[in-house]
Amino acid sequence: MIPFSILDLSPIAVGNTASDALRNSLNLAQHAERWGYHRYWLAEHHNMPGIASAATAVVIGYVAGATKTIRVGSGGVMLPNHSPYVIAEQFGTLASLYPDRIDLGLGRAPGTDQLTTRALRRDASSADTFPQDVLELQAYLEPAVPGQRIQAVPGAGTRVPLWLLGSSLFSAQLAAQFGLPFAFAAHFAPDDLMRALALYRKNFKPSRQLAKPYAMVVVSVFAADTDALARRQFTSVQQSFINLRRGTPGQVPAPIDDITSYGSAAERALIDHALAYAVVGSATTVERGLRRVIEETQADELMLAGHFYDETARLRSFELAAQVLQPSMTRPTS
Repeated sequence: MIPFSILDLSPIAVGNTASDALRNSLNLAQHAERWGYHRYWLAEHHNMPGIASAATAVVIGYVAGATKTIRVGSGGVMLPNHSPYVIAEQFGTLASLYPDRIDLGLGRAPGTDQLTTRALRRDASSADTFPQDVLELQAYLEPAVPGQRIQAVPGAGTRVPLWLLGSSLFSAQLAAQFGLPFAFAAHFAPDDLMRALALYRKNFKPSRQLAKPYAMVVVSVFAADTDALARRQFTSVQQSFINLRRGTPGQVPAPIDDITSYGSAAERALIDHALAYAVVGSATTVERGLRRVIEETQADELMLAGHFYDETARLRSFELAAQVLQPSMTRPTS
């Protein structure tokens, strides 16, 4: 079985606070380390009442400081929102504090709405320079050369591993061109998954960081002791997606008995499509589903997401998934 990791958005459940969510993230990361997960990534989103990981580098430091071996990183930092120089300093600092444990996954989307993008002092055209910004950021993380007038301190020489993240052919092509590992967001945008992986592998150019393609696939997993319990927990993320599509994002709602009672048939059809790669069920069902994803995608690594209302259920889900994926696991070098 291939290595497996976690993507966490620090979900804020209805009735809870950001403080609760961040403490839950730390608790999950500590459990994940014991359960054999390889990476623990946090994602940048803004103006989202149900997500507490907006200051992603800060949360990475919080998690890395309370764990020992698991890699901790961004899944990702939305580079159009930031100066590459500032990100080099932030992640150079993290890499200096926690050597050989920090990953820097980069996304091209803003991770928010247009109004909030303006509040971030960025604009929609910022994404147009994403390829150049990636190269600029990468250069700041290389060892400084004599006469270099602008250095990231800390940052220069840390060579924090970069990843490109995405849900499109553009991201796959760019990762191939730059010789970087690639993570595809199948947990919410499955349409281009297979085409993106094929394009990435076909066009990959070896780089200093990576000699051959390395593709990670992100899927949602809701595991429980029975299929019925897992399907009930899954209704929280289904409701959250419907609310987001309505333009009314909120805190993570409690599970409900029957998702057909929530939203229109058209809304549920859209959500079923977006969540097509979600693996939901008992340990046996989840094992079958994850093996199918691995066989279909030939992924080098799986990253599991789970936007839960109930923290006890979330811990149980990731524990069951680890039990399914643990046998003959080998650690990667990337």
